[in-house]
Amino acid sequence: MSSTAGQARSENSLADQLGFKPGQVVQEIAFDDDVDEELRASIVKSTGNELVDEDYGDVVDVVLLWWRSDEEDDLADALMDALTMVEGGGAIWVLTPKPGREGHVAPSDVTEAAGTAGLSQTSAVNAGQDWSGTRLIVPKSKR
Repeated sequence: MSSTAGQARSENSLADQLGFKPGQVVQEIAFDDDVDEELRASIVKSTGNELVDEDYGDVVDVVLLWWRSDEEDDLADALMDALTMVEGGGAIWVLTPKPGREGHVAPSDVTEAAGTAGLSQTSAVNAGQDWSGTRLIVPKSKR
């Protein structure tokens, strides 16, 4: 790999690597003091918009769902609720604590909940020091 290619990759923000684009409206659900502030700042920088909260009253392009094992709700229910906020073709990123971190959620639990909600997993990524991310979308056959 050339030094230019390596430099370009290191200059891409985490949000860019996760596919966030300028102008997107991103809703954040289940925000708490343990979220990854670097990821949040990266998303704001990439989209040019502040993150909107759970009370936002319009559709969004992407939902960022911070999910921990001790959440009171069921993940499938939370995904179905989030789905009502995502504009056609949008995505839901489920962010869960990495293995060994408090609140860790098994990837199989996310996959099962996604299936129950009628969503398909497109990728799983490292979303920061303490968080893993799973990108979910509505399959084209259901749009």
